[in-house]
Amino acid sequence: MLLPPLIIGTASRLPYKARALLLYYSRTMTTVTKTDDEWRAVLSREQFRVLRQKGTERPGTGEYNHHNEEGVYGCAACETPLYKSGTKFNSGCGWPAFYDAIPGAVTRHEDKTLGMSRIEITCTACGGHLGHVFKGEGFNTPTDERHCVNSISLNFSK
Repeated sequence: MLLPPLIIGTASRLPYKARALLLYYSRTMTTVTKTDDEWRAVLSREQFRVLRQKGTERPGTGEYNHHNEEGVYGCAACETPLYKSGTKFNSGCGWPAFYDAIPGAVTRHEDKTLGMSRIEITCTACGGHLGHVFKGEGFNTPTDERHCVNSISLNFSK
């Protein structure tokens, strides 16, 4: 998967390390496959619960909920870049919110658990659970979407 418009366009305003990561992953993104035991060896217990077992962290407790630095948010499991900081906004929901992902980095799945129909989002590279997408909530964003993402599913690079 190549992301030339991203690299040439808005990413040029990102710090050097974040630009380098975007360029690297745009040219090398592959599927990451590990057994549960291999994931347990590299993830904390809570990361495993959320990323591999589709859990949810408690609202308002995540490291990136009120984080506002310029850079790139990536998958905590496989380090694939997922969101540029410029797409993050304050939704007041208790989890980091983004209005759009890096093209191809996030996959959407229908989720009918808990007696409702939602759209789950996962890391395209490793399948790690990130959270859910909500549409039409009236936020003043270019996509009218809220990617509600668990902080523990993310890492951050400047």
